[in-house]
Amino acid sequence: MNRLRVTPGPVLAVTALWLTTRALMLWLLVHDSGPLLGGGSVAREVWRLYFRWYGVLAHGSVPAHDTLWQYPPGAGAVLLAPGLLPWLTYFQAFVVLTLAVDALVTAALVRAGTSAGRSLLGAVLWTGGLPLLLHLPLARYDVQATGLAVLCLLVLARSPRAGGVLGALGALVKVWPALVLLGTPPGRVTRRAWGWAVAAGAGSLGVLAVWFDHPLSFLRQQGGRGVQIESLGGTALNLARHAGWPGRTRYRYGAVELVGPHADAVATASLALTAVACALLVLWRVRARRWNEATPYDAALSAVLLFTVTSRVISPQYMVWLLGLAAVCLTSRHTGQRPVALLVLAATALSTVVYPMYYREVIAGTWTGCVLMLIRNGVLAAAAVLSFARLWRATEPDGKNLRTTEPRPDSDRLPDRLLSSS
Repeated sequence: MNRLRVTPGPVLAVTALWLTTRALMLWLLVHDSGPLLGGGSVAREVWRLYFRWYGVLAHGSVPAHDTLWQYPPGAGAVLLAPGLLPWLTYFQAFVVLTLAVDALVTAALVRAGTSAGRSLLGAVLWTGGLPLLLHLPLARYDVQATGLAVLCLLVLARSPRAGGVLGALGALVKVWPALVLLGTPPGRVTRRAWGWAVAAGAGSLGVLAVWFDHPLSFLRQQGGRGVQIESLGGTALNLARHAGWPGRTRYRYGAVELVGPHADAVATASLALTAVACALLVLWRVRARRWNEATPYDAALSAVLLFTVTSRVISPQYMVWLLGLAAVCLTSRHTGQRPVALLVLAATALSTVVYPMYYREVIAGTWTGCVLMLIRNGVLAAAAVLSFARLWRATEPDGKNLRTTEPRPDSDRLPDRLLSSS
């Protein structure tokens, strides 16, 4: 791909922004004992829960009997990685590795943004958007999973094989990165990317199955989850408490859930909506006829948004995923997701107000907590609907100028120009 001669100013500005914001995030992580910063609960996830799992994983087994373990076996490799830095504590090593992946994602977005016809807005969105979650991204492994998804999309045009492998590895770490391959252009690119994803996924899963005992135990824990208080269903039930619903909150499966009459029906409805979202995405894929360089990016963001808003769980760290995918979209001037990216930024900021700032209000079901969740989830739902609508319109056949990115027989790469036919 051709490179632009870019003045160093914008790149240096992104670098300065990254250094400044990450220093601030580190400071917040060290001083997170204040009530508005979660009273230490954010960092506790690493030095208490992750470190406990590290001890189990190091002995060759996933924490199969721990209801908090709800992750595919690839997560085990990520949580073992801090052991590569034995001169640091587990907590320190985890944060250092998370920052390293964050820096890699930023560099990849900068590189993509300085290509011909591209934009640095994606790098700016990621660099400036992640600190809206305060110090939370440094104490969760969602940055690592998002990094694999971002790299998958950015290399897909040059190498469908590498894109497929990265997508598969991401899925083995946290499942959802498998969705980023939804928008690969039809034909050879899709066959190569999906074929390599299946092969790499099967091979890696085989290695992990030898490495860890009970590698698929997470499926049992996921199946038992209920309605988390921050989900759309949880917001509805929290509002119902003000109308006399006798339910209550309970800490289960690593999240605060709402339990009581009809809560199981709400959880089932969420699963049904996820199935509807899946059907809509399949229908889009079958009907789509026009592709440009941004279509894989836009499809990935739309798919993850739909699965997020219909989920029984919408944890604040999910916003890391959406920020990363929105950033990839903004690297291309052909994207139709710019308004969606703004909504994702707004939802990210609102997520921080919800957790950790006013999480006690949310748990208590006060009007303040309910209104905050209603606004945050309303913005997310609007983003999902708008994203899918814009994706559908951008790729539907118009009967006049059908465009395709079917690669030439002698190349795996997407063509620099779209081919036109009538």
